Formats: sequence, C-alpha cells, structure tokens
Amino acid sequence: MRKIYVFDTTLRDGEQSPGVNLNTREKVEIAHQLERLGIDRMEAGFPAASPGDLAAVNAVANAVKNVTVIGLSRSREQDIDAVKEALKGAQDPCIHVFLATSPIHRQHKLRMDKAQVLDTARSAIRYAKKTFSKIEFSLEDAGRTEYDFLVEMVNMAVEEGAAVVNIPDTVGYLSPYEYGNIFKHLKENVHGIEKVQLSAHCHNDLGMATANTLAAILNGADQIEGTINGIGERAGNTAIEEIAMALETRQEFFQAKTSLQLSEIARTSRLVSRLTGMVVPGNKAIVGANAFAHESGIHQDGMLKEKTTYEIMTPESIGLKESKLVLGKHSGRHAFRERLIDLGYELEEEALNRAFAQFKDLADKKKEVTDEDLLAVIEEKLQDAPEVYKLESIFVTYGDESVPTAKVRIATLDGDTLEKQAEGNGSVDAIYNAIDQVSGEDVTLSDYSIKSVTHGKDALGEVHVVLTQNQVSVQGRGVSTDILGASARAYVDGLNQLIEKRKTYTNRVNVNL
Repeated sequence: MRKIYVFDTTLRDGEQSPGVNLNTREKVEIAHQLERLGIDRMEAGFPAASPGDLAAVNAVANAVKNVTVIGLSRSREQDIDAVKEALKGAQDPCIHVFLATSPIHRQHKLRMDKAQVLDTARSAIRYAKKTFSKIEFSLEDAGRTEYDFLVEMVNMAVEEGAAVVNIPDTVGYLSPYEYGNIFKHLKENVHGIEKVQLSAHCHNDLGMATANTLAAILNGADQIEGTINGIGERAGNTAIEEIAMALETRQEFFQAKTSLQLSEIARTSRLVSRLTGMVVPGNKAIVGANAFAHESGIHQDGMLKEKTTYEIMTPESIGLKESKLVLGKHSGRHAFRERLIDLGYELEEEALNRAFAQFKDLADKKKEVTDEDLLAVIEEKLQDAPEVYKLESIFVTYGDESVPTAKVRIATLDGDTLEKQAEGNGSVDAIYNAIDQVSGEDVTLSDYSIKSVTHGKDALGEVHVVLTQNQVSVQGRGVSTDILGASARAYVDGLNQLIEKRKTYTNRVNVNL
C-alpha cells in the first residue's frame, strides 16, 4: 500500500479565503490540532508578507514537533531570508519556493521569457539550498504550461536537489484526465524523476479539485496539498478530509492511503470552521452536518436493517459520536469540566471559570445545552486580544412607526463605564451606531452573518462580523440566545481585535498557487 504524504496549507492558502484573518494564537491552536490529525507537512504561512506573518510562522514552528513546518517564498532572496528567519527553532524546517511557468503568467505577470524563468528558478533553489536541506519547488499555473517546458523545469529542479516538485492546477482549470496525464508525462520524460516526490495542488474553481487530486494519485503523485474543509482562495482548495476518506474507503481501487488519524477529522474541521468563520455547508462531503443524516423513509428502513446499505463510512471513523451526557442548569463544574475534556478542551482555572459562568447563564435560558452550544461558548471565551471594551448592557426600542433606537453601556479597560444612545435603519444598525459613538472608532462593517448553533426556538445564535479600517480587517464573534445581544458582542469583539492588531499591522501580500 503506497503512502501518500499530506501537505496541509490551511494556515497559508486557506487563510487567503476572503474574510479570513487568523491571529497568532489561532494559527498555533490549529497547528496543534493538525499535528494531532497526523499531517506530514504543514505550510504555516508566507513570512515575507508582513512582520506579523513572519512572527506567526515562527510561533507555529516552535509549537509543533512531529511535523515538517514549511514557509512559502517567491523566487527572491529576500523572501528566502524571511523564511529562514521564520523557521528558526523548527524541528524539521522546509522552504517552499515557487515561480509561475505558464505563457499567460510569463507574459502578463512576470514579463519573462522561458530562459529567464528557468534561470530565476534555478538561482532561487541554489540560494535556498545554502540554508535548507529540504526544498519544495512549485511551478505556479503548471496546469496551463506547455508540456516541453514543464519537463525542462522539473528536470532543472531535480538536478538542483529539490526534494518535492509541486504541479499546481492554480486556477482549477483542468479536468481529471488532463491533470492526471501531466503526472504520467513527467514520470515518463523527466530524467531522475525517482529522486523527487511529485505533489498535487488543486483549486476548486470548476468543482474538480478532489477528482483532479485523486487522478494525480492514480498517475504517480506522492504528495497531495490541500486544506481542511477545502477553504482557500476563490472557490477553495482540495479538501484534505475528502482525499483521506476516499483513499481509506476505496483502498482496493487506489492502492494508496495517508497516515492521518482519521478519528480527528471531525474535530479538526469544527475547529477550523469556528476560528476562520467559514461555515461548513450541511451537504459538504465527510464533515457536513448532513453527511451521516438520513431522512428518506426508504433510506431509514435500509439503515435499520443494515447500515452499509446507505453508509459507506461510519461517523465513528471520522471522530463523530452521539453525546450521552446531557448538560443543563443543574449541572455542576465537574460535569462541565469533564464534558469539555471529552470535546478536547482542557482549560486553565481562570478560563474555566469564565466559560462556566457563561454556561450557567445559557443553561437558565435553555432546557438542554448541547455540545454545539458548549463549543460556541468556549470559542467566544478564548479571546486573544485584551478587552479594551466590554459590553455590559444594551436596550433596544423598535416599532413599525418609530425609528429603531439602541442604548449601550460599555466598560473600558481603565474601569470607566460609557453609555451612548443612537438611531439606525434597524435594530442592529442602531446598536452598532451607539457602539461607534462610545468607542470613537471609524470602521466599516464588511461582512455580517448569523447562524444557528443548535435547533429550536431557544437556539444559541452565533454572529460573525468582519470589520475594516484603513485596509486592516478583523473578525469578531458573539454568541447568545438573543441575536441582538450576539450582534453587539461580535461587534465589540471585533473592535478589541482591531485595536490589538493595529499596533503591529503591516500591509499583507497574498500569494496564490
């Protein structure tokens, strides 16, 4: 059974999803979970993008021990130097150098001919080799590159000592047959191809990322690159969980598998979704809420008789299980703590106290507190930024024939209590106008979304906002059984994140492979 190495780029390509901006604590938390999942190689970020990204990559490099940590670099010496600085302290560092190769990129972006591209890439690999023993080289937009030039570039990478050569379908343009055939062609025409691992990196613009990646595996790819939940630039990347379960479920066909701890998939998906604000669709393969749900009477009858009639995988295989411990307002701290441990959270005493207080408040409003409720409470309480502003109360008036008005009371870090009243086009707008008056901040609400964490009239609502100020974007989250309260919490959380980030913000540079 051939091993397929898994290169995770959730922290780099995944973070380039519009509206996603992970702070250092969140990156490290995801990195620890990816390590538990058993990822072989982890791309922690693009250090040359900003000092903040360099610091985050360095934090990840020092936090994980059992995974290769990778930094992305353009074919420039200053980028390579930034990766060198960022990966200090990494147990197993690797640099990922890339350069575009397709005619459209050569002409319009690089303004280079083939010879210049070849020489630039060769020089970059040689320079990186002075510091790094492990180098991955990517041919950006390889999917639209001429076959003869692909062979020439890969030959060069092999000669210069690259360990991995990545063949990205950067814009999700190819069909599985076309993409798989590239790997077949390289295997047959590159001298010394056995010295390197070939890697598949696919985007999902036409919805074929998973199919293309599996086609690459069938044609000799040694490594796959993707993200958790398939997040990423534009329509996203290959979803790692889909590849892992396809190989596991169809072993007899693919004759290959990953070494992932499959029972950690659900937990990893849930964590990435909550920290990025990217909601997993209910019909998403493997990790969607409906992936193991059956409503049709015919399906239910089949499931009752034999589960394999309609389930080719079990929920237990990805780490899902039915909750047996029901938490409510009469539950004590011990039951609460044990349930959190079962969900994967071991909180320090102060954090536990804050979360327990929020849980008790929620339990007074709901008959039953579910696992989803608990996770929403925990994620809201594990904040990275200091609470410069803390929401104390809101009062909203609304009527069909009156202008919505909101009064908010907010405590500051200095111990002061500020109160303002404002009108708006709606209740949420009025609340946000009042908070703006209290804070004095001039921000743009770039995105506002609401989702129900659980079901029923007493469902816990989660509000996610994206606030922008002078090109700085941050995310804010708030949870409550009252959606106006959740909206206010999210906005105040966003302001706190903005104030913290503003201290060190530098314009970011995004890169798309």
